[in-house]
Amino acid sequence: MKKSFAILFVLITLASFGFAQKANHNFALGDSAFMLDGKPLQIISGEMHCYRIPRAYWRDRIRKAKAMGLNTIGTYIFWNMHEPVEGKYDFSGNSDIAEFVKIAKEEGMWVIMRPSPYACAEWEFGGYPWWLLKDKTLKVRSKDPKFLKAYHDYVMQLGKQLDPLLVTHGGNILMVQIENEYGSYSNDKEYLDINRKLFREAGFDCTLFTCDGPSQMPAGYLPSYLPAVNGLDNPKEVKTLINKYHDGKGPYYIAEWYPGWFDSWGSPHNKSNMDEDAKKLDTVLANGISINMYMFHGGTTRGFMNGANMSKRDPYSPQTSSYDYDAPLDEAGNPTPKYYRFREIIEKHLPAGEKLPPVPAGNKTISIPNIKLTGQHPLFRNLPQPVISNKPLCFEDLSQGYGFVLYRTKIKNATSGLLKIKEMRDFATVYINGKRVAVLDRHLRQDSVQLDNVPANATLDILIENNGRINYGPYLVDNRQGITEKVTLGGTELAGWKMYKLPFNTSPKYTFKQGEAIEDSPVVSSGTFNLAQTGDTYLDMSKFGKGFVFLNGRNIGKYWYIGPQQTLYIPKSWLKVGQNEIVVFDELKGGHTTISALDKPILNTVVKQ
Repeated sequence: MKKSFAILFVLITLASFGFAQKANHNFALGDSAFMLDGKPLQIISGEMHCYRIPRAYWRDRIRKAKAMGLNTIGTYIFWNMHEPVEGKYDFSGNSDIAEFVKIAKEEGMWVIMRPSPYACAEWEFGGYPWWLLKDKTLKVRSKDPKFLKAYHDYVMQLGKQLDPLLVTHGGNILMVQIENEYGSYSNDKEYLDINRKLFREAGFDCTLFTCDGPSQMPAGYLPSYLPAVNGLDNPKEVKTLINKYHDGKGPYYIAEWYPGWFDSWGSPHNKSNMDEDAKKLDTVLANGISINMYMFHGGTTRGFMNGANMSKRDPYSPQTSSYDYDAPLDEAGNPTPKYYRFREIIEKHLPAGEKLPPVPAGNKTISIPNIKLTGQHPLFRNLPQPVISNKPLCFEDLSQGYGFVLYRTKIKNATSGLLKIKEMRDFATVYINGKRVAVLDRHLRQDSVQLDNVPANATLDILIENNGRINYGPYLVDNRQGITEKVTLGGTELAGWKMYKLPFNTSPKYTFKQGEAIEDSPVVSSGTFNLAQTGDTYLDMSKFGKGFVFLNGRNIGKYWYIGPQQTLYIPKSWLKVGQNEIVVFDELKGGHTTISALDKPILNTVVKQ
């Protein structure tokens, strides 16, 4: 009898827990505050992106957000992670956005979702998939029917993943953002309303909102929907601005508040003033304004997913793999002094009787000295079958999104002259008969080099890297990669090209040998190392040139000697007790025989080019 009663008690408890998890909440916009179940809710949110955080650490990062005093997670969704190939969708592994949201719910956190589908976020092409550029006439972020068809199909798939997790369906997603900072790009209200209709059709029946910078809000807001503001933290100005574009009322939400900033290759690591940030946060919270700090935890932009900025005034500028952002949680997810300072501020504004949970412990780190790189493979040996064309083809015309393309042709007659690559995207190394003669960098506005005494029948090789498509501003629509127009030598257009596709989608499976590295030739090096224990670590790339690294089959990111980032973060969960494999591609420096990993990062060392 006692046993039966115990079983019944457990069943009732489980049923009650299930009901509690599925219970619907009522979330609404009040005149001055967000309302949750009829009571004011001040959203204290922090941005992080599941794609930039190893899946094994999602729960840890969310718990640390809660321990700092946050009640909400803000997050972008990157279209190119979910539809890497047109019509083929991926919501698995580190792209399992639904699981990320579910973990947040299990940890008692709300979510503000920003599927957009344009994200910016210092992410390749602002989150758009590269294959949209295969059609030269298609225009992203517009009413172009071809773009809207692709957008529609993707958002319908996204709705299937997220609709059950909306607060209107018993989930923890409070709001969903329409587009993203659209006022910085254009002012077409009809296009914005098409966005709204697509989200509604996909089942997003929750609160929708827009976000823009203060001067961009007139162009980017959608009448009758909440306009949030980015980059403004003066309470009076925030309220005045939102009142102006929201029928004289709130709620008041800062969708992006910046207690840090991203890094670009060749520029110093960005740091903000912690004490000034803390004072601003204190003032915002004291005035009852809701806020999302961008970023709470940045993490790492893995693989070839970094974006780039460019304007009429500023040159093309690609961003680093490290997305540390000088955020409260550092790149590896460890609390910083800024984290504890913000925690003190938020604690002051907690409702009566509430206490913050203890801060989870930081991560264990290890160093790994003297990893031997015992195998080398010069890139130009055993190239894949080429695509042959009279004119050079860009990446998109070759059906390639990322990585490298080697362009090869013959120079028939002995000559001297200016070699010019018109609209070269983005980084090129130039070779005559296998000898490097130039490095051209779009960031430095370099697209040509004087060639002297080129012999007859010389082989011209141009290795071009996609260094990250532009993710913000008017040049977003001009994002095709490689040789996008033509190559001339002494004013004469060169023809008869062989193009070797080198996307490096997976770790290269070359036959590695010892002693084949050439000093100025692009080389792939490999090695193995054994570990008795694992921990977070940082691969030291300060003696290398420019390239990327695969560890145990994962592309862990790019490196470039110019800095400021000189290390690549390796999470403990990606290392193995026992044997580990490392593969390093360096397009500028060969001859590497060793590499090491440190127990701390180097993120602020800039070397002049």
